Amino acid sequence: QNWSRGMSYCLHSESHVDTGPIYVRENGKLHVVNQGAGGIQNVPAKTRPFRLFSRSFSVELCMNREDDRARRQRTDHFIFTYTKEGNLRYSAKSLFSLVLGYISDNVDHIDSLIGFPEQIAEKLFSAAEARQKFTEPVTGLRALQKFTEAYGSLVLCSLCLRNRYLVVSEKLEEIKSFRELTCLDLSCCKLGDEHELLEHLTKEALSSVKRLLLKDNSLSDVGLRRMTTPVRVLKKGLENLLVLDLSCNPKITDVGIRYLLSFKKLNCLDISGTGLKDVDAVIKQIQTQLGLAHSKVPLKEFDHSNCKTEGWAEQTVLQWEQAVMEAIKPQDNLRSRTATLRFYGKTHRIEEVVKCTLVEAEAKASGNLQFYKEKVQSCHLPLKKEVAGSHELKNNKKRALAEHERERTSKQKHLCLTVEDWDLLNAY
Repeated sequence: QNWSRGMSYCLHSESHVDTGPIYVRENGKLHVVNQGAGGIQNVPAKTRPFRLFSRSFSVELCMNREDDRARRQRTDHFIFTYTKEGNLRYSAKSLFSLVLGYISDNVDHIDSLIGFPEQIAEKLFSAAEARQKFTEPVTGLRALQKFTEAYGSLVLCSLCLRNRYLVVSEKLEEIKSFRELTCLDLSCCKLGDEHELLEHLTKEALSSVKRLLLKDNSLSDVGLRRMTTPVRVLKKGLENLLVLDLSCNPKITDVGIRYLLSFKKLNCLDISGTGLKDVDAVIKQIQTQLGLAHSKVPLKEFDHSNCKTEGWAEQTVLQWEQAVMEAIKPQDNLRSRTATLRFYGKTHRIEEVVKCTLVEAEAKASGNLQFYKEKVQSCHLPLKKEVAGSHELKNNKKRALAEHERERTSKQKHLCLTVEDWDLLNAY
């Protein structure tokens, strides 16, 4: 509109002092129009330049940013390589690669992946993981939930979070989204009895856990009671548990050990470094009611080297840890680096790792309280010995049942459901 006004001003204004010549191109030739005479004269090609607009006139070009971004992304459709002669060569990507990249960029908008082929889903997960889509606060959680709902243990079957309590705090909802885990290591995370993740262990999503390591987590009898309530009453929760590590929790006493008797499938148990008062009575109780033998040497089932993160999301967990460590990295321009480290937890983490090591050393010094289930050996013995062994086994079972019945009647008040137990059961 301003441009048209300027042209009309130059053509029709009579009050202007010096309008200057007006040039017209006709039949490939440049002509000048004499405004006074109204005629047309031929002029040479080289003429004095004339400013059509004033010096204050400006034009702003607005480009479409989406089109510009799409134009820049067109280079992603090609693969650039160098030949032996040193020439640059490019080839177009396959349609599958282009579609996979587009979907991974918008993975949080997927409605459902149930019924989708596992082979393609794994490639899609890897592509989204390479773009660090699962580290984003909101969209990452939503995308991760779509994968875990459809593929369960394929996304993650084993999760090791030993000494990674910062990751547990920052990515709690993401950790709770994992389903069908068979191994979970939360050693030295200082969860306590009131932590939300400890309550999540009793949910149906983690009923597949067979190996649970809760070493040095500030647990007490209250936490064990809450963790075992679904198993004791509803026969749900951690009913498939085979290996349980509760070592280095000094607040666990003889009362809390009785709650563990509901785990009938236990093959290995570690209660070293707990606050037991009558150790001999506890050992006898575990032997008779769980059928576990006291081990004189450390068991390999409680070795940390056997537990690791396995599944599609293995690199995702590492990305979470790297992001947390980058967030707590101290700045060089801060005056008090010590205060900053303590505030963000880095120094606290180092101290906790050292403390965890010291607690383990104290637990070993106090005595090894690891139990395992003896394997039945099918050796060829004389018939008389087999019959004698069977009679002895029957007698042992009878004595164990009788002792269990006496203990149940004499200590029934300790196993009665409280108001908190009923509140926990009502949550199911």
